[in-house]
Amino acid sequence: MIYFAQVAANQNDLAAREAERAGASNVRTTSAGVQFSGTLEVGYRFTMTTRIASRVLVALFYDEDIDSADKLYESACGLPWEEHLSLSDTFQITQTVQSCNWLKNSYFASLKLKDAIVDRMKNVHDGMRPDISKENPDVTFHLHIRGTKAIIYADFSGEGLYKRGYRSGEVDAVLKEHLASAVLYRSEWYRTVLDNKPSVLLDPFCGVGTIPVEAALIAHHIAPGLIRKQPYAFEKLKNFDRDLYNKVLDELGDEAEKERDNGFRIYASDISRMNVEKAKAAALKAGVLDYIDFSVKDFTKYTAEDIPEGDGYIVTDPPYGVRLNDTDCTALYEKSGQILQNVFKGWHVAILCADSQLLSYIDMKPERTNALYNGGLLCQLAHYIVFTDEQKAAIIEKARKRKEERLSTPLSPGAQMAYNRLVKNLSSIKKEMADEGVTCYRIYDADMPEYSAAIDLYEDTFINLSEYAPPATIDSEDAARRLDELVLATERATGVDPDNIFVKQRKEQKGKDQYRKLAGKNKFYVAHENGVKVLVNFSDYLDTGIFLDHRPIRAWIQEHAEGKRFLNLFCYTATASLNAVKGGAISTTNVDSSATYLDWAMENFKINGWSTDIGNFFYRSDCIQFLWDTFDRYDLIFCDPPTYSNSKSRASFDVQKDHARLIDAAMMHLEKDGVMIFSNNYRRFKMDESILEKYSVEDISEETIGEDFKRDMKIHKCYLIRHKFRIPGEKRMVIKVRENGRKA
Repeated sequence: MIYFAQVAANQNDLAAREAERAGASNVRTTSAGVQFSGTLEVGYRFTMTTRIASRVLVALFYDEDIDSADKLYESACGLPWEEHLSLSDTFQITQTVQSCNWLKNSYFASLKLKDAIVDRMKNVHDGMRPDISKENPDVTFHLHIRGTKAIIYADFSGEGLYKRGYRSGEVDAVLKEHLASAVLYRSEWYRTVLDNKPSVLLDPFCGVGTIPVEAALIAHHIAPGLIRKQPYAFEKLKNFDRDLYNKVLDELGDEAEKERDNGFRIYASDISRMNVEKAKAAALKAGVLDYIDFSVKDFTKYTAEDIPEGDGYIVTDPPYGVRLNDTDCTALYEKSGQILQNVFKGWHVAILCADSQLLSYIDMKPERTNALYNGGLLCQLAHYIVFTDEQKAAIIEKARKRKEERLSTPLSPGAQMAYNRLVKNLSSIKKEMADEGVTCYRIYDADMPEYSAAIDLYEDTFINLSEYAPPATIDSEDAARRLDELVLATERATGVDPDNIFVKQRKEQKGKDQYRKLAGKNKFYVAHENGVKVLVNFSDYLDTGIFLDHRPIRAWIQEHAEGKRFLNLFCYTATASLNAVKGGAISTTNVDSSATYLDWAMENFKINGWSTDIGNFFYRSDCIQFLWDTFDRYDLIFCDPPTYSNSKSRASFDVQKDHARLIDAAMMHLEKDGVMIFSNNYRRFKMDESILEKYSVEDISEETIGEDFKRDMKIHKCYLIRHKFRIPGEKRMVIKVRENGRKA
């Protein structure tokens, strides 16, 4: 049997380990969860023990050759639904549809599957059929379509697995149970559980108790299935084995009984007495009240006398901007940082926070971080080691000596020359960027031939240094020396820590190299532009997730997007679409051939609090094929194709040779009074004469190059393209064409 566990972003590795512990085989992670193989017993055990998955599905049927709704119906009609449904059962169908050009309405797919199930059952049972129920069905089937592949699942777990059953009622900003478990799994404290070394855990912002209750369940091996109040969906499936289920239940109970008195101590406090009482009630319902010491305390007033003895670990979710105003949050994090460093010396600390800026007020450098989602909020789980006075003094002295030695070393003549140029560039542009509210900009672009690189400064904290590949005639040792000199000059000129200077080599990218990962750190940071947040990655890909030279055109899009339907072709991470939504676009459609970038794009929408389902659509497709296969029309189109691209799944694309057919295809979708923005980075690009004749074309390249890119006016070409027609009410339509100096 094949199972699929739905898991929140960045937690699939945790669920994969849970599947392995449950006895699963062929465990494979995906962007949405974990797929694994196993017997019915494995399915029961995983569903009852997972603390991470939100739902478990079991695969029933698979077809990879579905290219129409009729074919979906025909394929489903031939399946033995009578083996999974009784006439007395009620059922419902849910669906997810991705990258499917042949199906424009995902709900229509579920209707076709429903018809197939009903017709099959009527054929087998002499015209009798089971009923549909959307409120409380006996069986739920889930249809998943991606392209031409269709998988039909049965719901195996039922109601969200994070609902353990120990919390009554809801309060604002509650941490869900499966996220609390993920936080604990990621913490250093969990290592003590794995090693069976009793330790002390403290949550000083316990709220209604989710973290301490989940910690008690983990430390004492109490499976969620032992406290769950609601029945599982598999109990209503036709293959349910009650004896096997009871066997698994008994084994889990025996394991918990063995760990009843294992020495782990858990402390929880909160400034709110009401919260503490709710936390106690939750612990009582979960059966772990005896394992947790609750108290009403203000963390900012903790003293050494309040600290329990033993190896100490703090795992907590303090309030942030959603629950407190910004001023209160800043003060809270500043004071908490002081308390941690003065009172909890020698402890390990894990703090979950949705605002990474707040973490900076703690005034400690995280040893590591994890990205997790609290609903739609992207959170950082920051891990700290609170050093003792002796440890801190030794570390500071070592770092001081290392930096002093590095900075006291005289710069070579070449490095000094690079340093002088960087200082000059910064002095001429930094104030202007600050006045415009720009926090990510270019400070150097091969200004000197000997040091051929582009250097971008992000948020005054990170440097992305892209070295242009040196010619083959340059000695490799000389090239390496010059790069080292440029990195050292950059550190001194900007003050950016060397750990935050990311160096890559830029060369012509073709085929799969355009999307190839350089590393697998999966460490993302939040950058800001034009009032939106953008996830950037400095280590894993050649590009960071945002093309800084297009900042002005994205601002133009934001200014002109109100009430518009926006199409983003070759969308990359959809930064243009973010600006469109910020500007009031009523919908965005985002198309790219890379699943990686589409996933990244959707994460960008999520961190801004915008839907990836309603009003914003994402399609993995060749852009020209998408334009020929669809019929929707748009008011504003942004098209920024690569210079060259090829793939096994589609024909190669050359922007100079193929831009005319691309523009023609896109213009079929442009409303008569709409605007298409066409840009590219091919330095010798020339607009096709046929395009100049058919449409109103305005070359706005110069106006779309920011001050930080003025050193290279050929960084990109950008055009506004409109249909040629007279606007009602206007006396005349002025069509301005600028191409290679020619005006008409």
